[in-house]
Amino acid sequence: MAGKAGTVDQNLIPANAQNKYGVRPRDLPLSCPMPGMYLWNSHPKVYIPIEATGQAKCPYCGAEYRMLEGSE
Repeated sequence: MAGKAGTVDQNLIPANAQNKYGVRPRDLPLSCPMPGMYLWNSHPKVYIPIEATGQAKCPYCGAEYRMLEGSE
């Protein structure tokens, strides 16, 4: 039986465990928490505008996101 998305049944990274994340264009549109993070212990999903400046901060948890060079 497959685990429910965003639950402890999956091999995901903890949400809000770090305060700095590097993201790539393939991660856009950027949201916090990001896909691949547990959702049970996080804040509501918020979309973060990073395209204009290449960096942004989550208004809920303060996580900082920076656009990385390259397309991978």
